[in-house]
Amino acid sequence: MQQKLLNHLYFLDETDPRHLVSRRYEHQFLGLYLQVSTLYSEGELKAAEPLCRKALRIAQTQEMTQYAVLCGQLLRSIYADMRLPVRYQANKELLARNQQLLALEEEAAQIYWDIKATIAYTVRTRRSILEKMEVHVKQLEQLHRQAGSYATFLYHYRTRLIQEELIGNYEAVIRITADTAQQLAQGKINDKRFDKRFNAYISVYAHFRSRQAVKGLKLAEEYAKDFHYSSVNWLYYLEIYLLLAIHAGQYGQALELMDTARKNVHFAKQRALAQQRWDLYEAYLQFVRPEISPVRMRNFTTFVQTIPDHSRDKQGYNVAVLILQFLHFLRQRDVESILTRLEGLRKYQQRHLRESGNLRSQLFFRMLAVTVKSDFDPVRSQQKAEPLLKKLQAAPPPGEAFAEIEIVPYEELWQITLEILRATALYNALQDQELR
Repeated sequence: MQQKLLNHLYFLDETDPRHLVSRRYEHQFLGLYLQVSTLYSEGELKAAEPLCRKALRIAQTQEMTQYAVLCGQLLRSIYADMRLPVRYQANKELLARNQQLLALEEEAAQIYWDIKATIAYTVRTRRSILEKMEVHVKQLEQLHRQAGSYATFLYHYRTRLIQEELIGNYEAVIRITADTAQQLAQGKINDKRFDKRFNAYISVYAHFRSRQAVKGLKLAEEYAKDFHYSSVNWLYYLEIYLLLAIHAGQYGQALELMDTARKNVHFAKQRALAQQRWDLYEAYLQFVRPEISPVRMRNFTTFVQTIPDHSRDKQGYNVAVLILQFLHFLRQRDVESILTRLEGLRKYQQRHLRESGNLRSQLFFRMLAVTVKSDFDPVRSQQKAEPLLKKLQAAPPPGEAFAEIEIVPYEELWQITLEILRATALYNALQDQELR
């Protein structure tokens, strides 16, 4: 059964423009190379030679250097066996150039993938690479000057994006993606290799992280047509699209995007951590706008009392979980649970949010603490937290090295917190009147 399923991979339709364009050319090359290799092994040199040259032209045109080297090596054998010295010598020179180019590309690839492997682990490892990023970018820039190939461009371009994301310079990310899109339109980048969907995703993400939600949402709507629903990147794109809708205050649209994601056939195939993120987004929508969310309160309560696996990394989405728990118990008027969560927030901040990159979370945690110190009085809480709110509004967004995501902006969560305190104060006043 598995083999039958694997056989269907040969019949995938890669012509849809919403898929990575280079895939169709890569599949075309691999099909030709298999034919050439088979013909050569059967001694059909005359039939193999023109097909191998065709495969080589595809590899050269698409700047697939590793495949060009494979063809050159096979042609070397074919021309030697066919006793064609002129063609053998020309192929030998071309093969040598491609091998030198491939060596430069491999050096660039090693630098890039070492960086990717480092930032894929924990927040601590992300921070450890920060001071080395400038050196890596310069190394890749030098390699691209030497090689001038698509591969070295790609590794340099993506590493620049990683560098700016790590320090939180999302305006620079927007500029890089805009410049790259312009170069692509001008024909300066191989349009048969470049993944414009990735560039679109990063641009939209940078608008989200730089607090340009309205502009980012418009871009997300525009770029959505470039993603196929079966693409592995579609659900990742929907996450940012959803967060932009939330930050822009478009909660109805956010729920529609949530529904679109859950109906996708690939939703259940995501990693457990990815599915937990969607659960967290839905829980926030339920909390912020319970009147429009379809989630049942019992399910919401169960979820909000359970810490997902985000806690392993001690930042990022775990911060969002802790905040949601505190606000949930505040709305439920569960003072004992509030005090327990407040102590947890205090310890968490001391252990994991001490650096300057965590300033926004630090400030918001302190604002939540103010509500308890003010005995849940809405007027005093607002007055005492006003200086912290001003600092929060002026604080820059954290970089990727600090892995923090605000599912709902802290400024808006603070207004919701004050609304909860006012509702509680009104409830207590009515209760006192009834007792009298």
